[in-house]
Amino acid sequence: MPPYLLRHLATAQAEVSDHCHATLAIDERMRTTRLAPPAAPQALAGPAGPAWTVHTAQNGSSLPGTPVRAAGEPDSGDAAVDEAATGIAGSLALFSEVYGRDSYDGRGAPVSLTVHYGRNYDNAFWDGTQLVFGDGDGRVFGRFTRPVDVLGHELTHAVTEHTAALEYAGQPGALNESMSDVFASCLKQRLLGQSALEADWLIGEGIFLPGVAARALRDMAAPGTAYDDPAIGRDPQVGQMADYVDTTDDNGGVHLNSGIPNRAFQLAATAIGGSAWEGAGAIWYAALTGGQVGARTDFAGFAAATVAAAGAQADAVRDAWAEVGVTAGVSGPAAPTTPGPGSAGTRVAVRRTGGFAGLTMAGEVDLTADDPRGGEVRTLLDRIDLATVRRGLPQPDHFVYDFDLRGRRAVVPEQHLTDDLRRLVELLLEGGRSR
Repeated sequence: MPPYLLRHLATAQAEVSDHCHATLAIDERMRTTRLAPPAAPQALAGPAGPAWTVHTAQNGSSLPGTPVRAAGEPDSGDAAVDEAATGIAGSLALFSEVYGRDSYDGRGAPVSLTVHYGRNYDNAFWDGTQLVFGDGDGRVFGRFTRPVDVLGHELTHAVTEHTAALEYAGQPGALNESMSDVFASCLKQRLLGQSALEADWLIGEGIFLPGVAARALRDMAAPGTAYDDPAIGRDPQVGQMADYVDTTDDNGGVHLNSGIPNRAFQLAATAIGGSAWEGAGAIWYAALTGGQVGARTDFAGFAAATVAAAGAQADAVRDAWAEVGVTAGVSGPAAPTTPGPGSAGTRVAVRRTGGFAGLTMAGEVDLTADDPRGGEVRTLLDRIDLATVRRGLPQPDHFVYDFDLRGRRAVVPEQHLTDDLRRLVELLLEGGRSR
């Protein structure tokens, strides 16, 4: 989820606000030890093991949960399980049959998926080990397994991790997000049998429930037009370098600025013609895996890699990037700036950004006010030493927390939250608001 969809949800109505907090509470309890080495899933694969297994968390937070359906088995009758099965089978087939890639690691790693994660959980993510999907809050968001491209999006995060390993911040992070949307769209179009010209280029179509003025989460052809509703606000994605958003939210606006390379792909795919997965998709995959793209590659660097991989279609690819304001090989804006020092005093605050669909929340406590949370907040502050907290980059589609603890500032990815920081976030966001 991108970081901006909760900007209005928390204040839209009490029921939606409660569901936002429920999602937060589940995320705070996520374990911090999910970063497995890339070879670990391969080591678990037996010679006769299934290519994928779908589990249910039964609305809890323990992973992977109870296995329900594996590759080769019939429908389970559980909509989320069977949607996940369809999506992962199609995603693996795309990478295998079109690009010759054996699972996300290229070595046949089995894929573990978990559905029914948490209660009212508005997110989906790849945690370095497996794919996880919530059921939505039942008011704004429905099941995150329903749009097949959400499955493709999350699996592609795993592919990117095992190939270019694009850092999840600034322009590399926006490229990371865009790679997931690119191959998610290729998956959707392939399953529907659509050409690039016939496709609607929507990501997450059907994830919003009836009554929400939204066509999808993102529109690759027209970033910034996917939704406009009082409950979720207006789609803030950008599609031109002239509108590049320089922010510390969402690790430098990785979901906002991914609209720029998304539109470049859509333009290239329609200019090349035919199927997106065989045309522009093959070029993008060759660029991602060809060795020219590394952890800190920016838009211009990736554009250069796609032009180099395009062969006879080089002019079409170059023109697509130029249309969105990116010149191959010429760097643009830098990665996000680091938050400056906070103001010392009595204010304790946190901003939560990131997530697949944009759940941004903020909350604070003034220690001089008559606030029932004040006593426990002071106790936690006495124990928290920000200097010892791991920082680094977040995992794709996880939340990021920007703390201001009486002037002490830190940005901490979800997987590195300590127990005390998790509890502090729960307290601060009890009365949280969208911003």
